[in-house]
Amino acid sequence: MNKEFKRALVIVAAIVFILLGLVGLALPFLQGFLFLAIGLILLSISSPRFRAWAMVHTVRYPKTHRALEKIEKWILGIIGPVDGDESNPTPKA
Repeated sequence: MNKEFKRALVIVAAIVFILLGLVGLALPFLQGFLFLAIGLILLSISSPRFRAWAMVHTVRYPKTHRALEKIEKWILGIIGPVDGDESNPTPKA
């Protein structure tokens, strides 16, 4: 699959999940936090800038940082590399 197309698909999915999360924060039957977390993780996979920001801001919380790295590796194992940097999927900032 074309990398630009795959990246665009992941960004669209991230935006949809973030929007569902925002709606879910107001509605009682949607799990807003879960959708927000999924959307932000997808966004961190498709955007190196957001990934670097997420890594810098989660390093203060080691459990959250490890969970984010583990989930990113798991998703990348399923969908494959999304951006151009295949050698280092989670850069150290």
